[in-house]
Amino acid sequence: MPLQESNTRIQTATSKVLRQYWGYDRFRGIQEDIILSILSGHDTLGLMPTGGGKSITFQVPALVLEGVCIVVTPLIALMKDQVQNLRKRSISAAAIYSGMSHSEVLRILENAIFGAVKILYVSPERLESEFFQTKLKHIPVSFITVDEAHCISQWGYDFRPSYLRIARIRNFFPDKPILALTATATAEVVEDIQDQLQFRDRCVFRMSFERKNLTYVVRETDDKQEELLHILTHVQGSAIVYVRNRQKTKEISELLIQHDITSTFYHAGLDDADKDRRQKAWTSDKIRVIVATNAFGMGIDKPDVRLVVHLDCPDSIEAYFQEAGRAGRDGNNSFAVLLYNRSDHQKLLKRIPDNYPEKDYIKEVYNKLCYFYEIATGSGYNAMFEFDINRFCAAYKLFPIHVESSLHLLTQCGYIDYQEDAETSDRLHFLLLRHQLDQLENNTANEDKVITAMLRSYGGLFADYQFISLGDIAIQTGLEKDQVYHILQGLDARHILHFIPQKRIPHIRFTQRREDADHLLFPKEVYEERKLQFEKRILALLSYTENKDRCRSRMLLEYFGEKDSERCGKCDCCRKINKETASASKEIMEKLSDGENHFIEEISALPYPSEIIEASLQQLEASEQLYQMDGQLSIRRPK
Repeated sequence: MPLQESNTRIQTATSKVLRQYWGYDRFRGIQEDIILSILSGHDTLGLMPTGGGKSITFQVPALVLEGVCIVVTPLIALMKDQVQNLRKRSISAAAIYSGMSHSEVLRILENAIFGAVKILYVSPERLESEFFQTKLKHIPVSFITVDEAHCISQWGYDFRPSYLRIARIRNFFPDKPILALTATATAEVVEDIQDQLQFRDRCVFRMSFERKNLTYVVRETDDKQEELLHILTHVQGSAIVYVRNRQKTKEISELLIQHDITSTFYHAGLDDADKDRRQKAWTSDKIRVIVATNAFGMGIDKPDVRLVVHLDCPDSIEAYFQEAGRAGRDGNNSFAVLLYNRSDHQKLLKRIPDNYPEKDYIKEVYNKLCYFYEIATGSGYNAMFEFDINRFCAAYKLFPIHVESSLHLLTQCGYIDYQEDAETSDRLHFLLLRHQLDQLENNTANEDKVITAMLRSYGGLFADYQFISLGDIAIQTGLEKDQVYHILQGLDARHILHFIPQKRIPHIRFTQRREDADHLLFPKEVYEERKLQFEKRILALLSYTENKDRCRSRMLLEYFGEKDSERCGKCDCCRKINKETASASKEIMEKLSDGENHFIEEISALPYPSEIIEASLQQLEASEQLYQMDGQLSIRRPK
């Protein structure tokens, strides 16, 4: 078939899928370019800002091609949200992530093998499972998508070692293309993503990261809480307030409620059901403001956020840009405000040693960890323990922030595997005997369905706690997973059973036998090089916050490699520049009003930055108030 005819057929097929499942007549931005590249079999990298429509770029070709699209993403909330939305569109999708029972994972993988799943989301940690890999080899894969692809780059702001294993998985399907997607990547990270994923083709498609409807503001204030209240009073609409720690989310939310601003808080320590309730209350506009750590936002599809405020500075331009970009995704005017004060400079610099403690300190943490779990030298391989960081720090008089950083570095060096948010499965134990269950008279029909499904699926529920799968029970009963959860909570409240929902408990697994701490090695690429990159990102953020003479949007775009952007004209810096330009223009015209010609060097001596003088001269020339000739300036007289 001629190439042109083939391309026409592909375009027709993709347009048909887009219209049938999403109701759109045309693609946006670079969506179609990415889709056609994947359908042509090319390894492809797509750089699209938050709200740019990334998911369409793999969901459409997944429906055009035969087989299963594997989507690797670290975001469990995004997986659940997208699977739910795809199923509403009658698209067969499923997700596998931590906390699911073996039977639930097996059922999904078997469905994928036999063609009952079109798009399969998996967390990167799942790729390490031998069981998962064995099943994966039998799945008819169409292509692999890597979302949040910057996580694979050691130069990226959110490097995750588990992402490095993705390239091994593609070896199972050497003839299948790979699609990498990210909303934040510098030129260095773009190259590293392609190297790490072993791209056969260098196909990179970029959308401009410019957000013309978004006004960036850095506001210096000695009282951030008072300034936050002032901003929320003057900017109406839905808002996100980002803070740095979990305790602060609750404190700021309570402050807003005290001032009659409806609010809730969100962080990684909440259980899934609580997170869902808070998120739904905010997305449905029952709550105006959600105060959150950086655990909130990924995969949240709320287009009408009018305001994102950072009460604390993030660690990088990348993180700030992504979080700020959650405002105004509907295209309407919105604001991203970073509150800053004099103490923030030192706080940001302190994060460098906080995140990269001295090597001797890391060795000390390793030793104490082994004492804590009574692991002798030469033993402990593959031993796993629940980890209570507060108890550990209290026992050895250590600071949690330095301990946590040390654990992450020990993980990256391969000595341990520290999982902050490892999920336990749901557990359940009947408090009544079997014959007492049969005598219950006040159960609803759905409660009886749930009890029957559990008795059929799990043994030993009367003798002890057993792990259960809410997903399996939901399928057997025809109920939603949330409904099953609330029914079990209700039965618990009536003392019919004791239900322990899954929760996140940090775990540590020793991936090597215990070493003598003096023999621990910290490779340069894990410690020195990443520390240098982290320091560069902190300094770049400091430069952004403290520079008052350059357009905010322009500074952000230049950081991501867009060198030819225009001033936005509305950020706090541009407003200052506009004011100074108007003042400089007035002085220039006054100086030229004597009727004499003046050399440009004379005008440049006025007490303004060179950029202001240059902007003033450009404006005056454009408005035909003056002209230049032979290096001299003159007022343009009316004819």
